[in-house]
Amino acid sequence: MRYHQSGKIPQKRHTVFKSEDDKFYYEQLFGTEGFHGISSLLYHIHRPTQIKSISEPKDVTPKIAVAKNVTPRMFKGMNITSEDDFLESRKVLLINNDLKLGLAKPKKSTDYFYKNAECDELLFVHEGSGTLRTFVGNLDFSVGDYLIIPRGTIYSIDFNDEKNVLLFIESHSPIYTPKRYRNEFGQLLEHSPFCERDIVAPTFMEPIDEKGEFLIKVKKENQLWDFVYATHPFDVVGWDGYFYPYKFNIKNFEPITGRVHLPPPTHQNFEAHNFVVCSFVARMYDYHPQAIPAPYNHSNIDSDEVLFYTEGDFMSRNHIDLMDFTLHPGGIVHGPHPGAMERSIGKKFTEEYAVMVDPFRPFQLTEEALKVEDPTYKTSWLETEDNFLHDRSQE
Repeated sequence: MRYHQSGKIPQKRHTVFKSEDDKFYYEQLFGTEGFHGISSLLYHIHRPTQIKSISEPKDVTPKIAVAKNVTPRMFKGMNITSEDDFLESRKVLLINNDLKLGLAKPKKSTDYFYKNAECDELLFVHEGSGTLRTFVGNLDFSVGDYLIIPRGTIYSIDFNDEKNVLLFIESHSPIYTPKRYRNEFGQLLEHSPFCERDIVAPTFMEPIDEKGEFLIKVKKENQLWDFVYATHPFDVVGWDGYFYPYKFNIKNFEPITGRVHLPPPTHQNFEAHNFVVCSFVARMYDYHPQAIPAPYNHSNIDSDEVLFYTEGDFMSRNHIDLMDFTLHPGGIVHGPHPGAMERSIGKKFTEEYAVMVDPFRPFQLTEEALKVEDPTYKTSWLETEDNFLHDRSQE
C-alpha cells in the first residue's frame, strides 16, 4: 500500500481540529495488528462511538461436513443458490483457521452498513457491477475487480442489477501484495507483475452529517450483531494513511512467462499469513521449441490448491465450467487431465482467467460445499473413451 490523503486533515496528528463554526472534529485511528501494522487517521463530524443499542447475536458458524480431506474435489459454483441479502448470500465452502472461502450471489443492495470486525475481506467480481461505499470513500466495481476491504471498514454495497457473483475470502490476517515484489521502502519493483497505477483508492465523498438510527451489522467470531448508532458512519471530513480499501482488476496483472513452464508463484497477486492468492490471466505460452505449456504433475506437499474458473477455457482441465471450483489437497499428486498435456503442445497463447488460493493448512469442507460437489471429479484422471473423445474434439 502507499500513502493516500483525502478531504480535510489537520497539519499535525493528535492535535485540535475544528470546523469553520468552531466545532470539534473527532479523530479515529483505523489500523491493524495493534499499533504496529499499517493504519490511517480518520476525522469525524461526530464521535464514532455513540451506540444506541446492540442486539442479541446471530450465529453464522459454517457447518463442517468433512474435517479431514485427501480427496480431489470439484464444486459447481453455478449451482449455488442466489439470495436477496448480501450477507445471507455468502456461502462458505472451504475453511481453516486462517481463512474462509466461498461464493456469493446477492440480488439486492444492502439497506444497512456492515463491518467485519476480525477479518480482512477479498471480494472478486465474477459477474455484476456496482459501488462499494465506505467511510473513506467509494469504489465503483465491475467484472474482474478484486476489492480488498481491511477489517474494521464500515461499508455498504450497491449493485446495478440482480445478476451478481462474488468469490469471497475472509482472512484472519491482513491481505497484502507480495513482499518480494516491493523494496525496503514499500514501492513495487520494476519486475513486479503490477504497479501502483493499477491499484485504485476510494473516491472521497462529502461527509454525511446526520443523526438518527443507523444499523451496522458487525461480524466477529462467527457471530453477527446489529449495532444501532446515533450518527451516520460516513461523516468523515478527511483521512490519511496507508490503511484503506482498494480495487485491482485481474486484467491489469501482467503475466510472467518463460521458455519453459513456470511454477504457480509467478502468478501470485496477494498474500496473507498461511495463504496466497494467484491470478491466472491471458498470456503467451512457453516458447522453448519443445515446451509443454500444460503444468507438470506435482504433489503440492505443503498446501491445498483451489482454483476458481472465471473466464476462458482452462487448458489443463477437461469438462470445466465457469464458476467451478477445484480442490486438490496437499500431498496428493495432481496434474493435467488426460489429453490436456498433448493438446497444449505447440499452442502459443491462452485466454484463460482463474483465481487460485493456496492455503498452507488443510481446508475443511462445509455442508454448503457438499451440496454442489461433482462426485465424479476424483476419478476424472482415468484414461477413458470419454476423455479420448474430448481430446480429439479439441484438435
